[in-house]
Amino acid sequence: MKTAIVTGGARGIGGATAARLRRDGYEVAVFDRLPENEAAERGSLYHQCDIGKREDVERGFAAVLERWGRVDALVNNAASGSRAMLVDQPVSDVERCWGVVLWGTWHCTQLAAREMVRVGEGGNIVSISSVMSEYTSPGSAVYSGAKAAINAMTRTWASELVSHRIRVNAIEPGWIDTPGERITFGDARIEAAGSDLPLGRMGAPEDIANAVGYLVSGQAAYVTGTILRVDGGFTLIR
Repeated sequence: MKTAIVTGGARGIGGATAARLRRDGYEVAVFDRLPENEAAERGSLYHQCDIGKREDVERGFAAVLERWGRVDALVNNAASGSRAMLVDQPVSDVERCWGVVLWGTWHCTQLAAREMVRVGEGGNIVSISSVMSEYTSPGSAVYSGAKAAINAMTRTWASELVSHRIRVNAIEPGWIDTPGERITFGDARIEAAGSDLPLGRMGAPEDIANAVGYLVSGQAAYVTGTILRVDGGFTLIR
């Protein structure tokens, strides 16, 4: 039996990833801030939580260990956006974004790594970064900075955990058609944007889920410390 935790797994990229891992034979725990009755994907175990809060994350891990006794894979997908110019940005928005993207990723990765080391059979940690870690736009500094930090932590953790056969990688999605993006940009812009991208369409959550499926599989057994860009050529025109 293999077990996985997917944060932000109720819908969008996280939901598609949880569904992909279940098809691949994992028992999947979904951690998400949404109430379970609003989740499109519930996995085998659903834990409503704020991953920026250590006690919430610890309760989720306790539930996973009580049911299955191990963690084989972690997908750090949960995120909180913040788009504002520096001089106008509320501190509360910055704290929220970094609380989820940075602290949430750190909390989950530390707890997952501890369990993987304890069991002694290796494991996989994949964090969802973004092309915005390198290709920015005005108003994106907080989000872009958080995603750049994810990349740096990924490479460092990979070097720390390699002796335990724990592989640590990240994925940089481009522009993906998710519920969150539609809220931010509106349906009309999302539906029109695909034709401007090199591959002629917006990315789908399943495109990222497939990349996660690869990275946690035996096909990627020699891959660690890698930042895999899955952007449909988005960065080729930037």
